[in-house]
Amino acid sequence: MLVDPAHLTAADHLDAAREMTAANRPYLAHLLAEEAARLTTDPATAAGIRAAFPDPNLTRTETD
Repeated sequence: MLVDPAHLTAADHLDAAREMTAANRPYLAHLLAEEAARLTTDPATAAGIRAAFPDPNLTRTETD
């Protein structure tokens, strides 16, 4: 059964972000968390969501 993305809540996006983190898909988790933060009305909560799922492209370290 397909769900209309317009009906997804911030909690739905956070659940999916946690699933992507568990599946070792950090960039997808970050994108889902960004959408959850966008849907959140409280700025402090949105900041907390963003802090919990940072952009992996900004936090990774290069190795040789």
